[in-house]
Amino acid sequence: MSKIYVLHENNEWTDHLVKRLEELELPYEAWHLDHGVVDLTSQPPEGVFYSRMSASSHTRNHRFAPELTESVLSWLERHGRKVFNGSRALRLEVSKVNQYMALEAAGIRTPKTLAAVGKEQIIEAAKRLGQSSFITKHNRAGKGLGVQLFHSIKALEDYVDGPDFEEPVDGITLVQEYIQSPDASITRCEFVGGKFLYAVKVDTSEGFELCPADACQIEDLFCPAGEQSDVETKHPKFQIQKDFYDPIIKQYELFLKENNIDVAGIEFIRNSEGEIFTYDINTNTNYNADAEASYGLYGMLELARFLAAELKEVVKTISTK
Repeated sequence: MSKIYVLHENNEWTDHLVKRLEELELPYEAWHLDHGVVDLTSQPPEGVFYSRMSASSHTRNHRFAPELTESVLSWLERHGRKVFNGSRALRLEVSKVNQYMALEAAGIRTPKTLAAVGKEQIIEAAKRLGQSSFITKHNRAGKGLGVQLFHSIKALEDYVDGPDFEEPVDGITLVQEYIQSPDASITRCEFVGGKFLYAVKVDTSEGFELCPADACQIEDLFCPAGEQSDVETKHPKFQIQKDFYDPIIKQYELFLKENNIDVAGIEFIRNSEGEIFTYDINTNTNYNADAEASYGLYGMLELARFLAAELKEVVKTISTK
């Protein structure tokens, strides 16, 4: 029997989708790819395959999950299976350098960024950047890993040479110009089936880690795991924007199509002149339950419906062979 196959490495981030698949009474199977064997001589099962592999898998002791997933995706694509967020999406997920190059090639503006390997080279990159304020971040990141704000080269030197320096899992640190938002916020645009779903405004006044998942285990205020405080209730960190529209949406949809990405959250920031800088693509996007409940639209439900429709087409095709 054909199924929906969900490729992932984090049960907490996948349970929300599983519940929706069960709610719609859809056949599914979750493949947890933290370790495993890929028989390249065999035929994959029939069905649709959706990858939720994360760039931050190494923070959950799943260091080689992306590499294993790449092998699985290559096997699936070789045999012509219908794959959503396949090998191209994974390539962008695990490298912000690849993200920025793809975005720039599509005419979408990104912050000025230098990539460096080595502590001395990180400092040299900051000097070349020539900005009074700048940030560092990991190339293979997720969850805001390695994001630090600096206002001087001296502060960067103290960090790089100090005990709190975080070594990137792939060795690449990005040094990036700091885009200051007038209202200390960013916007995250969600897409399902390559089409715009909604935009959520995120308050960044208390830090940079912006994962919206309810069960995210990163111990910061941007990933509420329980009840919100009174302050958060009055000023929720995640607010879906009613009737949001900007010409950037059409650019994003075209970008996703050209890069074979079906499900994503794309984040941008506006500076004081209103210019948009796109700085992150999340191909294993999560959704904030409180924001969705307030708005009445649910990302995982829409995703489950999308996968259901695609499974129906696969079953129809198989039946006519």
